[in-house]
Amino acid sequence: MGKSIHSDEQVREEIKPWIRRSARIGYMAKGCVYFIVGLLALLAAAGFGGKATGTSGMFQSLARIPLGNILVWLMGLGLFMYIGWVLIKAFLDPKGEGRGAGGLIKRFAYFINAGIYTVLAVQAVGIAVNAVSGGGGSGNTLSAKLLQQPFGAWILGGIGAGVIGYGVYEITSGLTQRFMKAFLIGDMDYHERKIAKNTGTAGLVSRGTVLGLIGFFFIRTALSHDPGQAKGLDGALSEIASQPFGRWILGFVSAGLILYGIYQITRGRYEHMQFGKKERERL
Repeated sequence: MGKSIHSDEQVREEIKPWIRRSARIGYMAKGCVYFIVGLLALLAAAGFGGKATGTSGMFQSLARIPLGNILVWLMGLGLFMYIGWVLIKAFLDPKGEGRGAGGLIKRFAYFINAGIYTVLAVQAVGIAVNAVSGGGGSGNTLSAKLLQQPFGAWILGGIGAGVIGYGVYEITSGLTQRFMKAFLIGDMDYHERKIAKNTGTAGLVSRGTVLGLIGFFFIRTALSHDPGQAKGLDGALSEIASQPFGRWILGFVSAGLILYGIYQITRGRYEHMQFGKKERERL
């Protein structure tokens, strides 16, 4: 095993420092997005600030306040940096996922993740330059277009199933705390490790739950052929709020999204970003 690790290190180039810095900024931008979405949803659950909103509503709310437009710009650009790192993971495989079935599935998931955040980043930049006027309709438009295509309902249902699967993966990762393998544990003190572990556990379970709900909406859309049934993050949060004891549930989910944001910011600071290196070699 040791020989294969060293041979991998010899044939692969190290990640350039500027790429690592860009990726870390990207994680922090992603963390800020979820932190603010969670905070706005928590205020809504507490009876302040109107209804719960998703990413587009959050960007629009920020853009209306003084200097908020600059913050939206920065988050949009930061998300593009995050997308760059995700594509590196998909195509250059710094995590050593390999070309087996499991590795290819993970790398394909990175590619899909990059596509999702590209939409989000473009949305943020569009709102920042006043090119996007409104919030939650893009998901419905995409669903309507898919339903008009041959096998569109099957594709939409497959997307929903994939989103649910990824949600289950995140919940499992949070509960087992295997996400800690991504961190440079040797560079973190006790309090930093505790923050990463606690925020990652609660945050991943919360986000996984919301993803599962979003996937369910896509499957319901595929079955009903009604694009209005498709909902994104804002729709999922609103659906949670409409249930019995919904405000309490929304409060817990919102707090989880805030913690997920903190987890992503922490991950941006301490994620392992080297080709072929193993964590144990640093300890």
